Amino acid sequence: MTVCAYLALGSNLGDRAQNLRRAIQRLNEQPGIRVLRVSSVYETDPFGYVEQDAFLNMAIAVETEQSPDQLLETALSVERELGRVRTVRWGPRTIDIDLLLYGTSRVSQDNLMIPHPGLSERAFVLVPLRDVWEGGVLPEHNQTIDHYLSLLVEDHKGVREWGAINWEIESGPSES
Repeated sequence: MTVCAYLALGSNLGDRAQNLRRAIQRLNEQPGIRVLRVSSVYETDPFGYVEQDAFLNMAIAVETEQSPDQLLETALSVERELGRVRTVRWGPRTIDIDLLLYGTSRVSQDNLMIPHPGLSERAFVLVPLRDVWEGGVLPEHNQTIDHYLSLLVEDHKGVREWGAINWEIESGPSES
């Protein structure tokens, strides 16, 4: 059985766009995962720990046969492969991959919460998610993305469209 899941990606260390490209490519190469849609890229002010460089953030929709736990482990594995080191909470990182939604499932475990906690309160997640979301209310939230963004007007100002990244399924990440 396949499920549509939504992931948020962010980077603020090194070649941020290349980090995003490589993460998308690596996720797409994993068994049981196929990237369906990729959002625009947005430059955003840091969240939590603010004494760091701006992030590039985006969202992707994937079709997956992996369970929520497997998809989380795959995301963490890709983070490690791309040099993610967890030191400061909300601190600088080469790549951050968060599992936002997994179909209409609700998961509440020590290491995994779906929908992602704070999803409806973070413009830097909602704006890119809106690019790949296939309409309607968010599972477990009973409201649309636009509804939540209307409540985050000030936050929304910190999310600036940066552009798009190119990635290629067959030959690996684009070098451009």
